[in-house]
Amino acid sequence: MAGHDTSVQPALLQEPVGEPSGRRVRCRTCERRCVLRPGETGWCGTRQNRDGTLVTLIYGIVSSLSANPIEKKPLYHFYPGTVALTSGVWSCNFACPWCQNWEISKRPPDGGDFYSPEAFVAETIRRRCQGTSISFNEPTLSLEWALDVFRLARAAGLYNTFVTNGYMTEEALDLLVEAGLDGMNVDVKGDARTVREYCQASVEVIWRNLRQAQEQGVWVEVTTLVIPGVNDGKDMLAEIAARIAGELGPDTPWHLTRYYPAYRFTAPPTPIETLERAREQGQAAGLRYVYIGNVPGHPAEHTYCPTCGEIVIRRRGIYQVENRLQEGRCPACGTLIPGRW
Repeated sequence: MAGHDTSVQPALLQEPVGEPSGRRVRCRTCERRCVLRPGETGWCGTRQNRDGTLVTLIYGIVSSLSANPIEKKPLYHFYPGTVALTSGVWSCNFACPWCQNWEISKRPPDGGDFYSPEAFVAETIRRRCQGTSISFNEPTLSLEWALDVFRLARAAGLYNTFVTNGYMTEEALDLLVEAGLDGMNVDVKGDARTVREYCQASVEVIWRNLRQAQEQGVWVEVTTLVIPGVNDGKDMLAEIAARIAGELGPDTPWHLTRYYPAYRFTAPPTPIETLERAREQGQAAGLRYVYIGNVPGHPAEHTYCPTCGEIVIRRRGIYQVENRLQEGRCPACGTLIPGRW
């Protein structure tokens, strides 16, 4: 790998603020839209004003790298059984105190390996992966690198995915889709109060980006990490389910993921009964594909035909065990199962 000097690059989405002499600049990568004076670093710690120009400090930096089943994202209706070369870097633009990847997301830029976009795509092919995924921490922070990777990956016949909190600007999302973003899993962490209190963010931005991505042809799946005492209330989960069904459609997969204590949060693991109740609420709201995650062996890992109830994709944890779809249809009754097959 090359040295890290190339990791400092001009940020793509920026604009001057106020008098030119003040050299303040606004970042337009995520909806925090930080305004920075020379020398200041943004909320996420990955972007800095250097003499009136906003730069990213993490272009091409990879803190974590692994070839993962696409089901781990989780993406269940998106080329199941394939493998994505998955990368993460440092930091995040959310404040979640329960972060499951806190070892990298709660640290400012701190070393790592440098991968040029060409090297990353070549590594994806070398490992015989079918696509790329930018994940682990918040991928929006790697916007400039992601765009370059996605263009090259698409030209090579690979798919591209994001696992994200969904807090990018509309401009950033447009650029990602244009460059080749094919699928994304977005974490809806709760209602307006919960996201404001724990993440210091606006949940409406996330819903806006979910709608925008879907309208632009990106395959979208939604995850909710169900956390005792935070977002496990019946009303809150029912609200999320209703919004998915109403704003994204009943065929949008919803993943209800079991929480385990992490970072600064010590609440006990989510009771399986809570997840099962939430699944029933999702189904009552009209959602056809509601999954329970982080509970290996649970029947709600599988994909069922909504018409006849046949298991069409069988899973065990993050691994596909059997795919019975025939050109995207149930083998028993012929019902079309929405997704990318």
